[in-house]
Amino acid sequence: MKPVSEKNNFLYLTVGIVLLLFVGAISDQFSGLVVHQMVQAFSVINIVIGIYGFRSEKMWFHSALGITVSVITVIVIGVVLELLHLYYLHLFLLFFFYLWAIWLAGKQVLFAGAVNTNRIVGAICIYLLMGLIWTLMYLFIVQAIPGAFNGVEQLVWYDNFANVAYYSFVTLTTLGYGDISPVAPIARFLVYMEAVVGVFYMAILVASLIGVGISDAKK
Repeated sequence: MKPVSEKNNFLYLTVGIVLLLFVGAISDQFSGLVVHQMVQAFSVINIVIGIYGFRSEKMWFHSALGITVSVITVIVIGVVLELLHLYYLHLFLLFFFYLWAIWLAGKQVLFAGAVNTNRIVGAICIYLLMGLIWTLMYLFIVQAIPGAFNGVEQLVWYDNFANVAYYSFVTLTTLGYGDISPVAPIARFLVYMEAVVGVFYMAILVASLIGVGISDAKK
């Protein structure tokens, strides 16, 4: 494994997000207590990967002690929140982590120089992060408002993660299969806002990256 730097840091978080979504699908396919706990475990791993990638300049974190302390801290926080049934707080922490990650990724992707592989992977990473951010907002609404979505039961967030993540990315890409639909007004608002953001992201950011790449090639 290559050391994390600004030339490859997006790859690790992107792979971590894809693994989290895959584990969510597996947990939904093979339901069970242990399997569903894997969603929580991989959400913790995702946080560690994000910190490891975006804080690559912090040399202490690259030491064995730094990584161990960070992993243990995040795991302890997750276990405590689970034991105290603070599901809303858990969702809030994940939500703010992904906001932090998308902010750092956006600064590096939007305000960097030439287009390179890592910057393109970063654009993909931001797209996946947007889907996860809306997933967490939907999960919060599902737990707080009974019947907010047709096709989604009111369960603990990690039991609903796979279904809601599926719906979020289907909405972000404006596919709109229709098997899950919003009912509550706030849910409908978030749904069409996600569709708008997804369309504009693809049209503006990706087109900008291509334009900068063509400009650099001509120079």
